[in-house]
Amino acid sequence: MPISRRLLLTGGAALALTGCGSDTGRGDEGSGRPRLSHWYHQYGEAGTRQAVGRYAAAYGKADVRIEWRPGNYDQQTAAALLTDSGPDVFEVDGPTLDQIRGGQVTDLTALLDGVKDDFHPAVLAPKTWDGRLWGVPQAIDTQLLYYRRSLLEKAGVRPPRTLDELVDAAGRLTSGPVKGLFLGNDGGAGVLGGTPLYAAGLSLVTADGRPGFDDPAAARTLGKLHRLYAAESLLLGAPADWSDPAALVQGLAAMQWSGLWALPQVKKALGDDFGVLPFPADGPAGKPAVPVGAYAAAVSARSARRKEAEAYVKWLWVDRTDHQEDFALSYGFHIPARRSLAAKAAKLKEGAAAEVVGFTNDHGYAQPLLWTVAARTAYQDALSRIIKEGADPERELKAVVRRTADELRRAGKKP
Repeated sequence: MPISRRLLLTGGAALALTGCGSDTGRGDEGSGRPRLSHWYHQYGEAGTRQAVGRYAAAYGKADVRIEWRPGNYDQQTAAALLTDSGPDVFEVDGPTLDQIRGGQVTDLTALLDGVKDDFHPAVLAPKTWDGRLWGVPQAIDTQLLYYRRSLLEKAGVRPPRTLDELVDAAGRLTSGPVKGLFLGNDGGAGVLGGTPLYAAGLSLVTADGRPGFDDPAAARTLGKLHRLYAAESLLLGAPADWSDPAALVQGLAAMQWSGLWALPQVKKALGDDFGVLPFPADGPAGKPAVPVGAYAAAVSARSARRKEAEAYVKWLWVDRTDHQEDFALSYGFHIPARRSLAAKAAKLKEGAAAEVVGFTNDHGYAQPLLWTVAARTAYQDALSRIIKEGADPERELKAVVRRTADELRRAGKKP
């Protein structure tokens, strides 16, 4: 899954606050309103915790208690969903197929009645199983290619529109201490994921539940990533990894793969001396690729207040579009999950931000629900060997196709 804005911080016990922001609770037991617990993982963006507290305080039909939980959030929620003491509502990078099929989360399909088409389809897809929705997307995170206009112009290089052009441009832009491209300190193995496959016109999992990269084009495309590494046109060992735009703004690389969240920092440092692109297409069936992801609000099936929890989620992530725009753009830089909000948000209407919204609408893809941890790990390990060691892409991918097919058979049901 493409990296989210949310940087999980380690250590510490879970912190709780009520909707009005107090750590001690409001003590509204006699109010006649139900008490709901709403879990979030701990964000690294200043102001987010206070914002979700304000949203909860504004909800008049329940006393919503926000829990801000550091540490391994996914592990915490997975364990809590098996008990009666877990959250009523929780933020999730999923839900997972096991949570859905295990009856741990509630069907939220009806919450989007009349507005489903306004939500970005790419981020709805991984939240959907058996035609039903199991989580309401909150905000979209996406990755993109940044480039320094002045460095490309000086080298006589045009912004790359194909993977071959990217490989060529990275080589031509490498000069002295400046490298042509930064894809992360591991050469891109960790961050790129399935993006090159989608750029080749393929996928991780097909619509009918089969491996989507059992094709010679996959090996051809991934082999080109090794060419970048072998040509020493990739920046490696940068002080900050790919999610931080420091390599680009400090002039260590002429191009960098990073996230939309970095755009304000890039703009502040470089002014108009930068441009943005999707991952470039490869091959005759190729197309630009833009990885997207979205945390979602889900409701525990073990909650004794499921109907009240569903009503609260609908109010927060469907009805209150002002909260949704604030959440996406006031404490970081992200795209609202509803396309109508993205189209009218002032911060997304012009320049590079507007271009990225367009890329996301036209070329966005999300990691499919059926792409299991085991399949993802096998693929990532193979990709690392291909990029860094020059391992044979065809042989490596055959093994990953077999593992993916086994995982899909284990799932036993088509989406």
